Amino acid sequence: MAGSFNKVFLMGNLTRDVELRHTSSNMAIGKFGIAVNRRYKTQAGEQREEVTFVDCDVFGRTAEVMSQYLHKGRPVFIEGRLKLDQWEGKDGTKRSRLLVVVENFQFVDSGGGGGGGNRGGDSYASGGYSAGPAGVGSDAGGGAPIEADDIPF
Repeated sequence: MAGSFNKVFLMGNLTRDVELRHTSSNMAIGKFGIAVNRRYKTQAGEQREEVTFVDCDVFGRTAEVMSQYLHKGRPVFIEGRLKLDQWEGKDGTKRSRLLVVVENFQFVDSGGGGGGGNRGGDSYASGGYSAGPAGVGSDAGGGAPIEADDIPF
């Protein structure tokens, strides 16, 4: 295969509020966690559920909007890319973690303390509305936003 591809789509619930900070040049940086549930049946027919916890970083206006409208427990659909952070721990050992850098997101529900009059399925990226998971949606010039019922999962 020529080239590489790094794209992640996740839908889950925030495990904590978006922690918003700003750089010295006033660029917003947000950090949050998301829990993604997977339900499945064992060979014995027993229902099981596993949870994957994912750390996320988000930048710029997208970070500000997420911080304003999304809080712990709120469902969200995110689109982004994987990034490997590496550093040396206080004890001198090399540490690393895989996280998602959020490029855009969609509100999944229509309320639950988010405020701001959001409709279910509203989408946000740095430049306005963006395409949803199936490549449908609206642009900043008009058109209807994606509704929660339009998402196939």
